[in-house]
Amino acid sequence: MRVSIAGAGAVGRSIAAELLENGHEVLLIDKAPTAISVERVPMAEWLLADACEITSLDEAALQRCNVVIAATGDDKVNLVVSLLAKTEYGVPRVVARVNNPKNEWLFNESWGVDVAVSTPRLMSALVEEAVSVGDLVRLLRFSHGDANLVELTLPPESALAGIRVGDVAWPSDTSLVTIIRGTRVLTPSPEESLEAGDELLFVAAQAREEQLEDLLSVRRSPEES
Repeated sequence: MRVSIAGAGAVGRSIAAELLENGHEVLLIDKAPTAISVERVPMAEWLLADACEITSLDEAALQRCNVVIAATGDDKVNLVVSLLAKTEYGVPRVVARVNNPKNEWLFNESWGVDVAVSTPRLMSALVEEAVSVGDLVRLLRFSHGDANLVELTLPPESALAGIRVGDVAWPSDTSLVTIIRGTRVLTPSPEESLEAGDELLFVAAQAREEQLEDLLSVRRSPEES
């Protein structure tokens, strides 16, 4: 897979190193000469250019990329890069960094963004995820389809504890993608039984989040106990 990353700061370089380690081709683009640190990510391609300029993106051959990541520290730049990548070059997957949570509402398909990653929001979500049981935590937003990656830790009093995945009437427009149980990561087969303390990760439409939370957190009545 070929990936172009706009922004060769600490965030961009870290992403590049991870992708290279996983066997992908990576191009780092930055207009600041001081950001071009080839020795830090020697296996990447480097381009000293303004990622907001069509001529620069032509030089980067963006039409060959499977993914573009707008990872600069400037939300305006990230939006422009995302829009150009999607509309001018037809890049299949565009991921954008959101620096200011107040701007998060802009990072949607209208600006060419498929996935918006807000570091402050993600960090607060991970804190919530670590301390909350029974509460739905939104980890990541996908622009297309108005879907989110959400997490909920199944509380001991949930009526679903001990119930098989295939026997649960899940809300429409939701999909259970992973069960984290202790140190294990489980694929949620229909025969797998849910256990109290399971961390459940879903891709769910935003309109179904409240319904999903109610389903997973529902308490057994005294008659059912």
